[in-house]
Amino acid sequence: MTFGQQPRQGGPQPQYTMNSAPYGASGQQPYYGGAPVVDAQTSYAYEHAEHQSVTRAYGEMTVGLIVTGVVAILTQISGFYVSLIRTMGVFGVWLPAIVQIGLAIWLGARVMKMSPTAARVGFYVFAALMGVTMSTIFGAYNLGTIGIAFLVSAGFYFALTMFGLTTKGNMLKAGPILMIGLIVLIVAQVVLMFVAPSNTMLKVITALGIILFAGMTIYDAQFTKRVFAQYANQGPEMIQRVSILCALNLYLDFINMFLYILQLFGMSSRD
Repeated sequence: MTFGQQPRQGGPQPQYTMNSAPYGASGQQPYYGGAPVVDAQTSYAYEHAEHQSVTRAYGEMTVGLIVTGVVAILTQISGFYVSLIRTMGVFGVWLPAIVQIGLAIWLGARVMKMSPTAARVGFYVFAALMGVTMSTIFGAYNLGTIGIAFLVSAGFYFALTMFGLTTKGNMLKAGPILMIGLIVLIVAQVVLMFVAPSNTMLKVITALGIILFAGMTIYDAQFTKRVFAQYANQGPEMIQRVSILCALNLYLDFINMFLYILQLFGMSSRD
């Protein structure tokens, strides 16, 4: 199932042009011996700031994942979610999921207008709510399967992130295709809720989900790098807001990829 993933709306859009190197008084970049003069110090400072900004976004994402994991374990141990379902019935099943989806959409739309502290608190609250709903995986899968799925997801996610941050290819152009794929995936899963799909069909949907969020991981890695370049000169508070927005997208990519990989491993072990 796809948890909390929402279209990239309300946030900054990446720009593909960068400030050029300093120009001379004539408006032309000075040349000596046929080679342009490069301000090495300025270039190093920019690259260092970009590295710190991207690291901040992935750091926020990691903290969100830790919050989700801790809350999921505590919820399972306490039996809170099970008690909620027993008390409220079907409404108790859907209430946390509805609240977290609404919060994700609200954060995506408002994060750039909020204070950095409020944005960070909102993100962590969302991660905690995700932990409540994800506590159900401990009842559906054994700890070995969950652990292996997490390690595979982490390795896969790291490799995709490195590819997205270092490749010269522009994955941002694939944004519309990825969003169409996400809509098709969600519709397919909703339809499957009302029919009895075969095990083969479930595996196909799960494999498509993994492929889709692999593409989104590369997309959001590049988006994170480009959007920090766009807002690099707008002060530390704006950078903090952007880091929360990017962390939310990166977090959703990892969570969804992990859930699809876990589902695939679970079906394989039952076979």
